[in-house]
Amino acid sequence: PVNLGIIVNPFSGRDVRRLAARASTSDHHEKQQQVTRLVLGALSMGVERIFLAHEPFRINEKAVENLPVRHQIEILRFRLQHSGEDTRTMCRQMWQAGCRVFIVLGGDGTSRIVASELPDSTILPLSTGTNNVFPYRLEASVAGVAAGLVASHKVPSHSCQRCKRIRIQAGSLEETALIDAVLLRNDFIGSLLPFAAENLDTLILSRAEPASIGISPIGGYLMPSRFEDDFAVLVHCKLDAGRKVNVPISPGLHQNVGIANVERLELNQSVNMTGPGIIAVDGDRIIELEGNETATFRVLRDGPRVIETERVMA
Repeated sequence: PVNLGIIVNPFSGRDVRRLAARASTSDHHEKQQQVTRLVLGALSMGVERIFLAHEPFRINEKAVENLPVRHQIEILRFRLQHSGEDTRTMCRQMWQAGCRVFIVLGGDGTSRIVASELPDSTILPLSTGTNNVFPYRLEASVAGVAAGLVASHKVPSHSCQRCKRIRIQAGSLEETALIDAVLLRNDFIGSLLPFAAENLDTLILSRAEPASIGISPIGGYLMPSRFEDDFAVLVHCKLDAGRKVNVPISPGLHQNVGIANVERLELNQSVNMTGPGIIAVDGDRIIELEGNETATFRVLRDGPRVIETERVMA
């Protein structure tokens, strides 16, 4: 059968950055409407079975319960953890069910989890999060059609390019980022607040996009690197540097970031960073480095294949 997985992060677009900055909210009804349109678009292209997952707000159930094609849709059930672990479980169960093409609704963080669980998949990421460089802002009907074309083999998945990923090794800990890995000073694990410019130390950007929000435009203004470019960007920040860039570090929150220097980083080139500090990946602060600890970073093009809608539908 021609299968498609649709992974929905029900919590994306709903955290404290609606208060700490001016990020827009992605409500459940909006996501529900998107899922309905994704399903109908994909089925119209010859997809035979669509897999969704149970989640606490019943977004997916409500999206499909009254559709005439309900018999072609399966909703997977498992014990919910109300964390990123649910996304990991969805990935594994959908892969086991035979899905190789996925639509991912969420922000950079959701896509990062999918990419780490399913590096050999083909994905179409759709934006419902906060700082989104990786996922597209795209009408769901069109996204469903594009993913359906690839899932039904009308467009071969090998025509879609693999994305870049930042691979991080900190002692025995391995982590990945899709867009940015940041060494922060004087910060702490788990904080959801926007980054403060004075805490930024070193940035590695797999994509430095000028027309974006967050960390990516810091490099994007100085040395743009896009999805298709086979290099990354390394930025050293310094509070009292003579050169400063003003960036929207979160929606509606603009800060001046001091730039010590910017370098082109070749794929597979290693960079070391030493603590004390916090490493944040795609906006999430997750690794604490002690004063004597070092982490190693490399950017590789080894992530999932990404469906670029314009190319797929041309």
